[in-house]
Amino acid sequence: MKNSALKGALGALAVVGVALIAKKAIQRKRFIKGIFSEYGIKEKSPFGLADKIREMNDEQYQELKGKFKKEFTSRCCKKDNTCEA
Repeated sequence: MKNSALKGALGALAVVGVALIAKKAIQRKRFIKGIFSEYGIKEKSPFGLADKIREMNDEQYQELKGKFKKEFTSRCCKKDNTCEA
């Protein structure tokens, strides 16, 4: 009986973990779609994004870079400031 309860608890924990990972992936996909639509990139691939970056001036590029940095930074060490760049 004890192993059955433990397996059930671990199974529920695994389901919650998968759901959290899927939620994060959906949020990031939505962010990328927003970037493509905001900058008018027709080709939905890394090559389309690279072509658009080549056309940008420095100010636009820094703005885009800041958006990506804000979205994709690791939040593993927010409490201590060892990861600041």
